[in-house]
Amino acid sequence: MTYKVAVVGASGYVGGELLRLIAEHKDLELKTVTANSNVGETVSRFHDLKQFADLKFVETNQENLSGHNVIFLALPHTKSAEVAAWLPENVLVLDCGADFRLESSEEFEKFYGTKHAGTWTYGMPELLASQTAKLRKNLVGVKRVAVPGCNATAMSLAYAPLLAAGVIESDDLVSTLSVGTSGAGRNSEANKDNSPAIDSAYAYQVGGVHRHIPEVIQNLQRLVSSKVTLSFTPVLVPMFRGILAVNTAKLKSGVSASDIRSAFEKAYAEEVHIDLLPEGSFPNTSEVELTNKVQIGFKVDESNNRVIVISAIDNLVKGTAGAAIQSMNLALGLPENTGIES
Repeated sequence: MTYKVAVVGASGYVGGELLRLIAEHKDLELKTVTANSNVGETVSRFHDLKQFADLKFVETNQENLSGHNVIFLALPHTKSAEVAAWLPENVLVLDCGADFRLESSEEFEKFYGTKHAGTWTYGMPELLASQTAKLRKNLVGVKRVAVPGCNATAMSLAYAPLLAAGVIESDDLVSTLSVGTSGAGRNSEANKDNSPAIDSAYAYQVGGVHRHIPEVIQNLQRLVSSKVTLSFTPVLVPMFRGILAVNTAKLKSGVSASDIRSAFEKAYAEEVHIDLLPEGSFPNTSEVELTNKVQIGFKVDESNNRVIVISAIDNLVKGTAGAAIQSMNLALGLPENTGIES
């Protein structure tokens, strides 16, 4: 079966990455791309995709979104809920924004400043949902999927196996992420010609205010009975795509490097999109660019009784569009890696 697809907000970076992956997916037929201020423009103005170059952006409305099997929402945070309300229950809808990720209305309203629209099935298949089960099983056959945040992906997959194995403390997680400018969006000041991100690095949303913090805590809290706390600082760096996450945690008494490796191997040995690197090797963003891969390396800091877990992803692929395709495949009953083999 060929599935008819629409991408809402297709002129942005995430929208373009979705178009690139849809072009490579044998079971998908792109029928509609929508935009806001760019209605009437062709795809070729924003994305170098010969297959869809002449396709024109149309207005985002209920009429233009009718007659599709799959709809991807690549809209700014808090903008997806309105569009989702128009869509039939039998259509598979995947939101690449944050509108439906959080379970807590209180946390959503605190971090996003608007009313919570509800919670959809969370689209991170490899994430541990308990000591033994993964979220993958929850995605089969669903019609509504909340695609994870890119930073949340890099942090959650780094910490989850260690919390599940009981080898780290949950109340002292500290992450510093170097993030490419595409993570800020096409219209962000970070992607203007005079942006300081063009030739320098700078921290932003410092001091526990980043919107991915409650998402990561939600992902990890289900694995432990003790409270999870996270100090997260993002740093915008002069590269277009990629996230390099430096994640640290206090080790529990008696835990060794072999215990850490065992926890990761138990969780990810069968995961084709997660690569646990050999001892002494650490990820870099160039190795995961344009792939749906996560690379993970770690080192035990014996003098401070901490573990440093370094994870790398492409924020536009594994961090967003690739995760959406992966979740879509599961929801439709297709082989999970279709269209995202790399």
